[in-house]
Amino acid sequence: MNCPKIGYRVIADIPRLPVHVMNEIRKFSTTDLCDGMVLASAMDSRIKPMVTTKKIAGHAITLKLTLGDSLLVTKAMVAAKPGDVLVIDGRGSENNALWGDHRSLTAKLLGLEGVVLDGAFRDIDEAEEIGFPIYARAVTCSSSTKNSHGEINVPVSCGGIAVNPGDIVVGDRNGVCVLPPAYVDEILENARQKQNKMSLLKKEILAGTIIPDNFAEQMKKLGY
Repeated sequence: MNCPKIGYRVIADIPRLPVHVMNEIRKFSTTDLCDGMVLASAMDSRIKPMVTTKKIAGHAITLKLTLGDSLLVTKAMVAAKPGDVLVIDGRGSENNALWGDHRSLTAKLLGLEGVVLDGAFRDIDEAEEIGFPIYARAVTCSSSTKNSHGEINVPVSCGGIAVNPGDIVVGDRNGVCVLPPAYVDEILENARQKQNKMSLLKKEILAGTIIPDNFAEQMKKLGY
């Protein structure tokens, strides 16, 4: 069996969860989901919604690029399906744009959910008019080269978090988190329990307990 050459791998298919599971994930915020993971897989706080504050949730189509080059971005979009999130490992560089307005327009017409960039983009005014969700580290006026190799649907690092092709990427105004599909059921159950607990806590506050005692036991252990 011939394996793709390292540095040039392009993998077409990724695992995907059923639609009803994705719909359930959408009911939760990134804060709920991070609580549900116990050890949160949250990206660097600087990766935030830059174009629209629309919540996104979808399977990760991953893209690893040569530093400063964005040739394979369009090829990665072709590999994606409607509802997918394109996750681009730009190695945190803020010096050149890996994304622009034409790519936003193309991605929107393809039905993609959004793009998450560990790097920069440009054409912000035009991108805002298009309305395709961009989560990124920075905005810059400088372009990137488009003449080097990359890899599609291989493990990448984005915002300090490992992202595998097919992972669930959720973004909202709080930031971006990554869910491993094998643990989604457990994460959602934990998130539900936390939501219920917080709902009861809110009722206590509104009922007159201005400062709830949900941390009283831990404070007692520390001698307070």
